[in-house]
Amino acid sequence: MVFDQDMERPGAAAMVYRHTERTRRNAQEKEEAFLRAAHDLVARHGFAGAKVTAVAGACGASAGSLYSYFGSRDELLARVFRRAADRELAAVRDAVSEAPATAPARLDALVSTFTRRALLGRRLAWSLLFEPVSPLVEEERLRYRREYVALGESIIGEGVAAKLFAQQNAYVAASAAIGAIAEALIGRLSPVVSGGTGTDLPDVQLVAEIRNFCFRALGYAPDRPSTPASEDRCPAPASSVP
Repeated sequence: MVFDQDMERPGAAAMVYRHTERTRRNAQEKEEAFLRAAHDLVARHGFAGAKVTAVAGACGASAGSLYSYFGSRDELLARVFRRAADRELAAVRDAVSEAPATAPARLDALVSTFTRRALLGRRLAWSLLFEPVSPLVEEERLRYRREYVALGESIIGEGVAAKLFAQQNAYVAASAAIGAIAEALIGRLSPVVSGGTGTDLPDVQLVAEIRNFCFRALGYAPDRPSTPASEDRCPAPASSVP
């Protein structure tokens, strides 16, 4: 009854609302701080380095407080993966949409942008593409792989229809191309392997080799210089700022 009387006082409801809004805003800020700290650790040390104690310590918080915002470490890392992968996928999609409206030019934008951004943010790219992760994070990885395959399938399908690429199944070709791009980057991105075939190529040449391989595999011979046209318009990835 006392509570009801308090709520009837002028401004009481507004005070409760302001308190609720402040509490919600503080919670969002703390959650965001944990996500940023985890992302920074992943970008520098991989998912294995994003320990709960390290994330909490970077925020000046206790490890236990992190679980007030995330049900588990895996849930936190899945969120980190999703945000980082969203940014990379958006950059590739933007490059594709800005490229000339031909299948070869759009494929060039996809391959060159993806590859260049991986080389510019190698530790993060390795973590997103190859690092062993929990099933929850792996589920996110597979989902984004399907997004890239779908984008490639659309472009390749257009090229086949325009008779610019050889007749083939666009989905299978896109899956193979995305796999080949990733495979060609393993040696260059690996934080534990140094040297080896192809790792001494300049980045620009490696990007061109991967792109030209994809063109040849699709039955298309680019009639222009080997430097990717999309190189200058591809922004560097923000490897440590979500």
